[in-house]
Amino acid sequence: MRIRQVEAWWVRIPIEEGRQHRSDFGQTATFDAAILRITTDDGLVGWGEGKNAAGSAGTYAALVYLLNHEIGPRLIGRDPADISVIWEMLYNDVRHETAASSGHAMPILARRGLTVAAISAVDIALWDILGKSLGQPVWRLLGGRKAERLPAYASGGWAGPETIGEQLLAYVETGGFKAVKMRVGAQDGPVQVSAARVRAARATLGPDIDLMADAHGTYTVAEAKRFAHLVADCDLAWFEEPVIADDKRGMAEVRASSSVPVAAGESEATRFAFRELALLRSADIFQPDPGFCGGITEAMRIGALASAFNLRLAPHLWAGAPCFFAGLHVCAASPASFIVEYSLGANPMIHDLIEEKVEASDGMVRIPEKPGLGFTVREKFLEAHAQKSP
Repeated sequence: MRIRQVEAWWVRIPIEEGRQHRSDFGQTATFDAAILRITTDDGLVGWGEGKNAAGSAGTYAALVYLLNHEIGPRLIGRDPADISVIWEMLYNDVRHETAASSGHAMPILARRGLTVAAISAVDIALWDILGKSLGQPVWRLLGGRKAERLPAYASGGWAGPETIGEQLLAYVETGGFKAVKMRVGAQDGPVQVSAARVRAARATLGPDIDLMADAHGTYTVAEAKRFAHLVADCDLAWFEEPVIADDKRGMAEVRASSSVPVAAGESEATRFAFRELALLRSADIFQPDPGFCGGITEAMRIGALASAFNLRLAPHLWAGAPCFFAGLHVCAASPASFIVEYSLGANPMIHDLIEEKVEASDGMVRIPEKPGLGFTVREKFLEAHAQKSP
């Protein structure tokens, strides 16, 4: 079995006005992603997803060009089962043979950002192909699953202090969730506004629902510490991305100043960045995004790091179907995982792009049983929303 074709698209799906929300990313009028299809010479198809922005914000022309014109041609004729070998080849580029024989990485200068996003898309698609070729779900190839269903949290929460409680309570009622996450930070302006929204949310939810707050890395260290102090009695389950991902020491300072666990990692790529988070004691919970961190292969390595440092894993899964399903398989197989992110904002990249119905029940999400990643892309829908290739 050999790779015959590699094709990527910038898929942009409009979000109806009534379901749009506004955050520090601005108004979300579309859901965008780079969707990749790899086809083998015997007709198997694997689907992947690469991301160059958190959630659905951003443009994807450059990433799609990279996949179609630089990465893709290097994959033609390769054995798609050589997943880790291909990962290291793309990461080390012109020195991949030397790196392989030497036993350590010698990556190219552009080893982060778009490069790892492209590797992520390829890696997810290759795991999809491997599972389909063997007639097995990916989680079985990763070592098995620890449960048929995993706990999930409802991710959203942009409303103001007057209605944030009602918005989150509606999430709870929608899928029986026992945990919800809301956004704070730059979208609110002054720190005390975010704190007031958290207090209002806790007052409505009561003490039995876990509540998380996500600042998207928009606070300074001083602001993050102040916010944690102002909501100290709200029993937050975690404080996500309190400061910019580049300030790992600052994040460690925030973590040390409060008893609230710190979650981080959606803006990080590869195991090397997560190693620094662990060594600097910057986070309690790792949140790699399979569409950005390096795919399933790297997410599992990051999960192993979390386990080794007695930390936990909760991947960032505000994404399209390939990334979301990749995260489900990682969570099923990783000893360090404990909860799945389930977006409650408008997400046509999951619910409209594929044939399968994705839903939560009793606060749980079912792990796919089908071979590969376990979903079927509606290709006509994809073609209808694919942007013109550069």
